[in-house]
Amino acid sequence: MYFHNVIGQDDLKARLTDTARRGIIPHARLFCGRTGSGTFPLALAYARYLNCTDRTDTDACGKCHSCRQYDALAHPDLHFVFPIVADKKRKRTVCDDYLGEWREMLTEHTYFDLDEWLDRMETAGKQALIYAEESDQMIRKTSLRIYEAQYRVLIVWMPERMHAACANKLLKLIEEPPARTVILMVSDAPDLILGTILSRTQRLDVRPIEADALARALEQRNGLPPDDARRTAHLAHGDLLAAERSMGDDERQRLFLDFFIRIMRNAWKRDVRAMKQTADELAALSREQQRAFLAYCQHLVRENFVRRFRSDDLNYLRPDEAAFSARFSPYVNERNVFDFAAELADAERHIAQNGNAKMIFFDLTLRITVLLKK
Repeated sequence: MYFHNVIGQDDLKARLTDTARRGIIPHARLFCGRTGSGTFPLALAYARYLNCTDRTDTDACGKCHSCRQYDALAHPDLHFVFPIVADKKRKRTVCDDYLGEWREMLTEHTYFDLDEWLDRMETAGKQALIYAEESDQMIRKTSLRIYEAQYRVLIVWMPERMHAACANKLLKLIEEPPARTVILMVSDAPDLILGTILSRTQRLDVRPIEADALARALEQRNGLPPDDARRTAHLAHGDLLAAERSMGDDERQRLFLDFFIRIMRNAWKRDVRAMKQTADELAALSREQQRAFLAYCQHLVRENFVRRFRSDDLNYLRPDEAAFSARFSPYVNERNVFDFAAELADAERHIAQNGNAKMIFFDLTLRITVLLKK
């Protein structure tokens, strides 16, 4: 991954290359943003740029020994940490045990999410964590002599999934890493990261991809006609993964919309039996699907509120969503929109913390019955 492979984000790329050339390199940096906005590709391109021996003002050279090792994701001073599902029977308990699958995925593409990574590990539907044992591996790796690079780079993907014991053991390392060691963290949920870790990092917020840049990428990567690419980019709201998913994941979109409609109708009718049945069905989904659904609900609430302003350029609804919103949008207004967003965000956080899904979704629907009447 080079900076020229990162879609859009020209301002951030310029800032990262400029500070690197001037030697302003924080020992711990946190890239925050949606997975489809390019947080991980930016971190990986930045790591490559730091160690390129013949870099230009805008990118790594692609020809030096360091770049060739980065091409193969086999640089001895590049280390990865990511959530895994520990499997003691197969003797897979730390990230290094999954490096083969990890490198295979990154070789194919660097825009991905947790669902895809779980599929690669063949552990879909299970909870992935960065376990306490991983902290010992990280401390050991950073204590070794640097082989040949100018900087040893440790990329930590989804630090919010660190087990508390792991996070606490790493506080000293993150605050004062060994000389010429750079820790790059990539998160789409920084609010879930331990506060003492957040305070030890320099935060870099990655905004959604610009619509024009995303449309061009969809034309080149997916062969979409220009008009379709612009429409898809608009609906994806700057998220490449959401854009590509909308092209080939209509079934999941329809499922999520159906659940959303049922929740709202059950809440309006105060049909407790139907509320419980829907909560049970949602609880049967995987944790990641449940989180994705709640994120989708937050998106729909926002779009239904914006629909009231009758500004098409600010609205991001598919035709089937717009058909439902024509009747539903009056119920999302200035009196309840912030409470809607807060309740859905709380439910998503509780799911991420491994709460009882049946209780979370049932309680959420009960709360929505009150909000719809405001």
